[in-house]
Amino acid sequence: MERAVMEAGAAGTGAAVGAGWNRPGGLALRRRLVDRVATGLSVAATAIVLLALGSILLTLLVRGLPGLSWGTLVHVMAPPGSNGGLANAIVGSLVQTGFAAAIGTPVGLLTGIYLSEYARDGRVVDIVRFVSDMMLSAPSILVGLFVYMLLVMPFGHFSGISGAIALAVLFVPVVVRTTEDMLRLVPLTMREAAYALGAPKWRVVLQVCLRAARGGVLTGILLAVARVSGETAPLLFTSLGNMNWSLDPGAPMASLPVAIYQYAGSAYDDWVQLAWTGALLITAGVLALNVLVRLWSRQAGSGR
Repeated sequence: MERAVMEAGAAGTGAAVGAGWNRPGGLALRRRLVDRVATGLSVAATAIVLLALGSILLTLLVRGLPGLSWGTLVHVMAPPGSNGGLANAIVGSLVQTGFAAAIGTPVGLLTGIYLSEYARDGRVVDIVRFVSDMMLSAPSILVGLFVYMLLVMPFGHFSGISGAIALAVLFVPVVVRTTEDMLRLVPLTMREAAYALGAPKWRVVLQVCLRAARGGVLTGILLAVARVSGETAPLLFTSLGNMNWSLDPGAPMASLPVAIYQYAGSAYDDWVQLAWTGALLITAGVLALNVLVRLWSRQAGSGR
């Protein structure tokens, strides 16, 4: 009997607490608690990301700045103790990344436009999206092996153009995905207004949709540049590397990622220092490119 009375009392207390919690005042309190917990978790996650990014940048500055000099920028790679630099690797990376962007940007843009504006549904669209997503997550070493089998083995030698094509294969899916997503965010009313004025579809896509989504599209292109500029595995199987000057796209070509890979694991202090300096140069180049494009996009947007 006493146990039944206690259980009834506990149930009544729980019901009273639950009823009080669901009252307007209790509901507001619960919402405030949930909001504060969610805000605290978001701030903590942001702080962790910023701390990780700051530690990486600080490490690169501390380790890379001592080796940054004029000789590093103008001298070619050389044996240990020869005061070599990274000039040919810097130029080789710029050439191969530039070729990759020149190949991958129009292909990615046109594919993204097709998926977003011309063929929203269908078996072909599903296949293209599936292949694009698969390429987006594919390991870069597999892309390097694919291009090696396709362009290196049949011709019997490594080449800079093979490295550029391998980077372009990694470049395309990033641009495809971001272009499609950004174009889908353009309001339908903008398209309808352009159609009402008698504009053809191609003009609506180029002058209305792409102009409205250009910030996101440029961001996607920059993400692709940032991804391919630091890739090492595809270049090991395609352009290989070169200790001398080589601007011939049909010959092996040096690159910063390959130079960093070769120098970082060496037993020579000057090569290890050059590896840190090369990593700093890649990071600074990507950050500078991001800042310049963001500033240009903001000025172009304000000038409309």
